[in-house]
Amino acid sequence: MATRWPPRVAIRRAAGLRTFEAALYRSGLGPVAGVDEAGRGACAGPLVVAACVLKPTQLASLADLDDSKKLTAATREKLYKSVTRHSAAWSAVIIDAAEVDQIGIHVANIEGMRRAVAGLGIQPGYVLSDGFRVPGLTAPSLPVIGGDGAAACIAAASIVAKVTRDRIMVAMDTELPGYGFAIHKGYSTEMHMQCLDALGPSEQHRMSYRNVRMRVR
Repeated sequence: MATRWPPRVAIRRAAGLRTFEAALYRSGLGPVAGVDEAGRGACAGPLVVAACVLKPTQLASLADLDDSKKLTAATREKLYKSVTRHSAAWSAVIIDAAEVDQIGIHVANIEGMRRAVAGLGIQPGYVLSDGFRVPGLTAPSLPVIGGDGAAACIAAASIVAKVTRDRIMVAMDTELPGYGFAIHKGYSTEMHMQCLDALGPSEQHRMSYRNVRMRVR
């Protein structure tokens, strides 16, 4: 009798956000990597893409893992330390504004996910991505809608990407004062647009974005 692949395993509720990973590990498809990005919707600063492989056992220090956008900055920093210290592997890829302009944000996102997974240092048996399919990976993969709130490994990658990017934007605020990068992190808030109207775009703005390009003097 032919064996179906991947094996069919019942999805049972696991601790926290570990249901997807638990089912894949039971199928013999581990290690399981999650991949996510931060900064896709921003009009300034880099796109940061992270990948993470959590250990199969649930750690108490990672019990609060969730979509990074739902967490406070202090909770994200705490979880970042736990993820980078206790995960089996993690990596973060920084794609600057110039490269985003050159290849486009969607292509940059896909390419960043490939680079992040390749940079893990261990070969995943399966990859879970947040929201959409990532072609060109060296392991089978599955897009998970709302993945950073549904799978722990994606949530961990979300934390790494968000904290890494926020730190970059805070440092950028010192290098390029007047734009308020430490506050809005490069997203198109009313405050950010007012700063752009007053100062014009900086070298860290994405010129391929219409709301930036229309403010070139």
